[in-house]
Amino acid sequence: MKTENKENKNEECKDRQCPFHGELAARGRKFEGYVIKKFPRRVVITFDRVVKIKKYERYLNTKTKLHARLPDCLVSTINVGDYIEIQECRPLSKIIHHVVMKKIHDKDMNMEEQK
Repeated sequence: MKTENKENKNEECKDRQCPFHGELAARGRKFEGYVIKKFPRRVVITFDRVVKIKKYERYLNTKTKLHARLPDCLVSTINVGDYIEIQECRPLSKIIHHVVMKKIHDKDMNMEEQK
């Protein structure tokens, strides 16, 4: 998978909002999750997290959805079900505050069984 990222970074894309070839600075927190929806220039990922409820001294498992900008150089490599890494950047729109950095691995069989 790492060779795919290097090949994509060497490609020249004309996208201004690409963290590799454009002017977009990726900084801040990183998240990893599964792609549940793919749009022309963005993806939606979901991941699980544990939240402590202080009042009841218990923990709650929740799912979080985040929208991320999909650079033109990564469009062909990322599909629904893939496990990817996104990183925080400046607000690009009302709901997009993250950008896709790399693909960690392809679709799992576990993801298909859950649906």
